[in-house]
Amino acid sequence: MKNIRNFCVIAHIDHGKSTLSDRLLEFTKTISERKMQNQALDDMDLERERGITIKSHAIQMDYLHTDGQMYTFNMIDTPGHVDFSYEVSRSIAACEGALLLVDASQGVQAQTISNLYLAIENDLEIIPVLNKVDMESAMVEEMSDQIIDLIGCEKEEILLASGKTGLGVPDIMAAIVDRIPAPVGDVNAPAQALIFDSVFNPYRGVIAYFRMMNGTLKSKEGVRFMNTEAEYAADEIGVLKMDLEPKKSISAGNVGYIVTGVKESKEIKVGDTITSIEKPAEAPIDGFEDVKPMVFAGIFPIDNDDFEDLRDSLEKLQLNDASLVFEPETSVALGFGFRCGFLGMLHLEIIQERLSREFNMDVITTVPNVSYFATDTKGKRFVVNTPNDLPEANHLESVEEPYIDAQIITKPEYIGTIMTLCMDKRGILTKQHYLTPERVELSFHLPLAEIVFDFYDRLKSVTRGYASFDYQPLDYRKSDLVKLDMLLNGDPVDALSALVHRTKAQSFGRKICSRLKELLPRQQFMIAIQAAIGSKIVARETISALRKDVTAKCYGGDISRKRKLLEKQKKGKKKMRQIGNVEVPQKAFLEVLKLD
Repeated sequence: MKNIRNFCVIAHIDHGKSTLSDRLLEFTKTISERKMQNQALDDMDLERERGITIKSHAIQMDYLHTDGQMYTFNMIDTPGHVDFSYEVSRSIAACEGALLLVDASQGVQAQTISNLYLAIENDLEIIPVLNKVDMESAMVEEMSDQIIDLIGCEKEEILLASGKTGLGVPDIMAAIVDRIPAPVGDVNAPAQALIFDSVFNPYRGVIAYFRMMNGTLKSKEGVRFMNTEAEYAADEIGVLKMDLEPKKSISAGNVGYIVTGVKESKEIKVGDTITSIEKPAEAPIDGFEDVKPMVFAGIFPIDNDDFEDLRDSLEKLQLNDASLVFEPETSVALGFGFRCGFLGMLHLEIIQERLSREFNMDVITTVPNVSYFATDTKGKRFVVNTPNDLPEANHLESVEEPYIDAQIITKPEYIGTIMTLCMDKRGILTKQHYLTPERVELSFHLPLAEIVFDFYDRLKSVTRGYASFDYQPLDYRKSDLVKLDMLLNGDPVDALSALVHRTKAQSFGRKICSRLKELLPRQQFMIAIQAAIGSKIVARETISALRKDVTAKCYGGDISRKRKLLEKQKKGKKKMRQIGNVEVPQKAFLEVLKLD
């Protein structure tokens, strides 16, 4: 065990984690030159297209140290975006150390600080690495000072590297051996293995990735999952190289995978403990804290017959992405579907894209919102997940909405525009702190509902990309929220209703009405699009009817003849409007989500 090192790579998005991981794989000859490509560990097309890591990737490398000893490295490359921080927290639980990467041209950013705190909470040994030092815009001295301020390390402890050229890789490898402690655990104790990830293989079932804490797991022996109490035989056990590599057994301190032939995704949970049936452990290991979804949206199949297929697809996705939560729900407009919880808007977008690519599921997504607490006039407090859960105004006492503590790190010249943006989103400035003369950290208390839509995009545009954003859940506070209903010819479309602050209800209603006017196809009858709070209409647009020119055949003659034909047409249109249905095309649902 003294020759094993378990570590992860953490950083803000786009600071070069995956590129540096590629160089480590090349240096240890874990991957052949023929198979080498950029972002070698990112196996999803989506990750390559967007240049981001969505899923943590574990891999084992063998390294010959300068003292002649052979070491086994278990490395986990983690995502950098705030929406995938749950992946990072699970990876950290399986490690003893972390490489903290900082971009030499951009410096310490919001997610760098957030991930660092996660690592410190788990008592990880931190190795600071200044990446991209070969770039012309690299400011090595200034950024080194920032790291020293952040971690309190010595300047000699900071390693200089370049993921592009491979500069500094031998130093990083040596530092991992010298600075990161070997894992601790008792090889002779009953087996205890913590599941930190899982994937679904259509031929072999669920493959669980685990970190052995104590004891040994052998191939072909009986194993028990302690939380679900399911028992199986370990068909195959092995280590995670570029491909899965079977072994006869895995002992304490190491990281590996197990194939048990489980086809049901409910049987294996991330954070569960695996033990042996013959010599079981007394208690499970403390897993991870349950994920708290930030954004909720309804996902519905376009064809209601696909409901069960959608359930299977979501269950398989949940294996691969433990931060996705869902439960069934029904909608008058859209039929049967699922209420899903996501960690943010990028997470929602990625899940939608993966459903389409990996499972060929075309879905309709409703307007994203967050969870509220409502108290009725009888004093009963309950959760409001969808606008339809909110009681009528005469039975409603108060509504509490979730607030977040947001940290924004930027340049001093953008403070004014950021403050304007946050005040517009009902934010409260709590702290302004200069990290260096050129970098300032702003802290705001913001309602989560206000940042769900377009906050991150607008922040990037007002600061020309020079702002990093990170947030933590704070608490629930009372707020004047109202339910805004969208009506088409007097019929409510529940999929488009939203909970909004009273001060913004009218402008939000107007935007949706005008957007729907552009998107809905014209009918043979007039369509009234209205936004209403209770029985009060706050905005309205009208789509005029398609009309046939019934007076075309009347040339000359008495005007009363033309009037008679027009009146007849008017009656027909009125009748049509009473019996006609307005279908909202899927494109309209998707476009309404992109409101400015």
